[in-house]
Amino acid sequence: MADEYILEVKNLKQHFPIRSGWFQRVTGHIRAVDGVSFAVKRNEVLGLVGESGCGKTTVGRTILRLYAPTAGEVWYRNAAGERIDVAHLSSKQIKPLRREMRMIFQDPFSSLNPRRTVKELIGEPLVIHNIAKGKAMEERVADLMAEVGLDPNYMERYPHEFSGGQRQRIGIARTLALSPRLIVADEPVSALDVSVQAQVLNLLQGLKEQLGLTLIFIAHDLSVVEHISDRIAVMYVGKIVEMTGAERLLRHPLHPYTEALVSAVPPADPDIKTQRIILQGDVPSPANPPSGCVFHPRCRYAQDVCKQQEPQLVEVEPDHFASCHFAAELNLVGIGG
Repeated sequence: MADEYILEVKNLKQHFPIRSGWFQRVTGHIRAVDGVSFAVKRNEVLGLVGESGCGKTTVGRTILRLYAPTAGEVWYRNAAGERIDVAHLSSKQIKPLRREMRMIFQDPFSSLNPRRTVKELIGEPLVIHNIAKGKAMEERVADLMAEVGLDPNYMERYPHEFSGGQRQRIGIARTLALSPRLIVADEPVSALDVSVQAQVLNLLQGLKEQLGLTLIFIAHDLSVVEHISDRIAVMYVGKIVEMTGAERLLRHPLHPYTEALVSAVPPADPDIKTQRIILQGDVPSPANPPSGCVFHPRCRYAQDVCKQQEPQLVEVEPDHFASCHFAAELNLVGIGG
């Protein structure tokens, strides 16, 4: 049912112009996102995974209109139940939705103003949207800090006085300040130590269940994404190449690129020996992607048709989508396979 989806992205494109010469004429485009479509249900966590430069962060920023999309539709169902195409709103029209659609940034230090106290940083959204000021704002900040596992007595301190994990908790508290319904988490644990990663992931999972949040969780580590996601979408050079439930993706991949990613996930049992798939060559440039299937230069199963025809993302099995000409024929190996 369409009304169970809080977000529907249709054929989203984000092409950045390449300018050169004295007059800075446009000589080409970087196809950072090139025809991405997916939908997210209420209270669901959709993991978006892929190598660096595949366009996953650009997808998140474009959904929230930090970038104006080149083409496509981003349908968001607001708290009142209205479906709104965020892609075509003006800056003035998008402002009310900023309360419902928020982002957790990758670097917890560069995203926090070092000259402001934690109280000012977390309370800023409350002031901008005229929700709370003065004593009321301070009380809300204290509640938010306690909610993410920080001591409210530290609200007068500055970001540099906290550890990396604590700074990320400050960023999460600021994101939660406006009680959002949809959060885009852009690699929120990639800059943290492994032990701290687990703490932040457990925190996000707990907050999701407690507050009924919907998350788009972006990361390049499949094992991290699998830990928190209900479904996973795999991206490669601006396109989604596979999408299904998290457990099914790891155990039964249908796309050769997903098979390579899964082979890099260490098994839970150290006695199990796995064969790592090493992809040959480099990731193609989004400014000049290869013809046909974008993955064919690195694919060990590639045929002539892969070089000539671009495969579409289709439902190969129930609720399991893949963009590969031979997805139904290949017997790819997943975890435990």
